[in-house]
Amino acid sequence: MADTLLDDVGGLLREAADQAVLPLFGKLDDDDVAEKAPGDLVTVADRQAEELISAGLRRLRPGSVVVGEEAVADDPGLLRHLQGSGDVWLVDPVDGTANFAAGRQPFAVMVALLTDGEPYAGWVLDPLAGTLAAARVGDRTYLDGRPVRMTEVSAAPGGLRGAAMSRYLPPSARARVNAGGERLGELLPGQHCAGREYLDLLTGAQQFVLFWRTLPWDHAPGTLLVRAAGGVARRFDGSDYHPADDGHGLLVAANERVWAQVREALLGAA
Repeated sequence: MADTLLDDVGGLLREAADQAVLPLFGKLDDDDVAEKAPGDLVTVADRQAEELISAGLRRLRPGSVVVGEEAVADDPGLLRHLQGSGDVWLVDPVDGTANFAAGRQPFAVMVALLTDGEPYAGWVLDPLAGTLAAARVGDRTYLDGRPVRMTEVSAAPGGLRGAAMSRYLPPSARARVNAGGERLGELLPGQHCAGREYLDLLTGAQQFVLFWRTLPWDHAPGTLLVRAAGGVARRFDGSDYHPADDGHGLLVAANERVWAQVREALLGAA
């Protein structure tokens, strides 16, 4: 891989956001928004940005495979590539589409690179804030070009702040999570944008986030960024998260101490 990989892909995401996403923010017509499935929206910005990003990634890595969220909506069989060999890109052209379609923030543009089935690099861009996080395996996480580490975040009782997407949890788990959040400190309802949740972990705005739905384009980039910065991303049972898994439940935290404390409070002791 070229040493410029992080910069090249980061630049591509900024270009796609500038050309296909930001010009349509707050300016979508009814015909520009559709439902792929009940409650699951897609906009012309999603499709145009995915086309631009996919073409750019193929130029950067000739012979690579691109698995985009919108392409998978048309052909679910593309997901088989996540366990294949070679370079495979995961693309979320507009993460937080419901926010974007309603003229709200946040939303993000995200990419992950898998090599021989394993996560190798990840990028998350908040186009409105201009914030870009990037990392690859064996290196540090960079937030707007500066290295980030989260290992020293304290897990003081009652002093944690984080989010839980409890609306998607089974009812019994939802009640337990909401009750446990009071013991941790501040439990937020989530921003309907996984990319922004991961960025907020990296900036220190929050120390944990709990997800139920774990679509690969939503979480492959962010989990790699968090892990490279010293954080933890695991399934509720403590097993490692992998983007090819089709299970539910993911707990992400700033470090091992925070992860253990949040898991016990929200999900019960191991």
